[in-house]
Amino acid sequence: MKNTLFANVKYPAFSEEDENWGLTVASVGYQCIAPFSAYPPKGHPSPYWFNPSTGRTLQEYQLIYITKGKGYFSSAHLGQRMPLEAGELLMLFPNEWHTYYPERKDGWSTYWVGFKGGFADNLVNRNFFQKTHPIYHIGFNELIVDLFNDIIEITKQEKTGFQQITSGMTMHLLGLLYYIIRNNQFEHNNVIHKIEQARLLMREHPGGDISLEEIASSLNMSYSWFRKMFRQYTGLSPTQYQLQIKLRKAKALLLGSSMTIKEIAFLLNFESANYFTLFFKQKTGITPGTFRTTCRGKLDGPLEFPLSY
Repeated sequence: MKNTLFANVKYPAFSEEDENWGLTVASVGYQCIAPFSAYPPKGHPSPYWFNPSTGRTLQEYQLIYITKGKGYFSSAHLGQRMPLEAGELLMLFPNEWHTYYPERKDGWSTYWVGFKGGFADNLVNRNFFQKTHPIYHIGFNELIVDLFNDIIEITKQEKTGFQQITSGMTMHLLGLLYYIIRNNQFEHNNVIHKIEQARLLMREHPGGDISLEEIASSLNMSYSWFRKMFRQYTGLSPTQYQLQIKLRKAKALLLGSSMTIKEIAFLLNFESANYFTLFFKQKTGITPGTFRTTCRGKLDGPLEFPLSY
């Protein structure tokens, strides 16, 4: 039983060089706990084994994906026992007391990866992930399962450089999780469709000849609500997004047309050529003229910025 349960469990070593990479994998595994089985099964190293009634504190982050069964979870920041089910993913945090266990009559199957490093610390410090929200309902996601399996298989082989590639996969896992979290916020309404319509209108009018207020009105949204939802979905305000489109169009015109800087400024509805030059330099660090001179000579293929954008 032990060999079967721990066939896909690994606690890899890592060096100082691995730690300098920014993220290291400290534990990884998959286990299927049968109904009415002891939990956790004995065989984990002492820092990882725990009594569910008293819980534990780890020195690493962990992502735990429940693919079958039910259970319970509690942590210092939650302060209460929360039910768990298949399709949910837990995030554990260093130095945060927690406990979890499967429903005895159901058992469960879980994938997990433990990791540490400045990359993960930065995500938490900047509130991409929070101790107050450690449970994420993501459903069954084949890509996430594949990533877990790949991390397990590469870690089991422990070939040179395995820490770097598995840390990259763990970063991918974190990015995918965040992507799912963000998009699930809009899953049950038509916000996504409206924001995509708004972005299309902005791209079709890079000079801003249709105002943001007019765009909101065309989508039957108040401007304040439109601005709030747009920022939540894209991470940018509508104004910031529109300015990025203007900048991209300006670059395309500078590289792919013979229009003067004054003509480009007029086409993109800048107040003056001087204001356009100031805007361009603030965003790129160089003037439009310098950009045109230095970049045109480097183009030996299709334009990076299509004129139709």
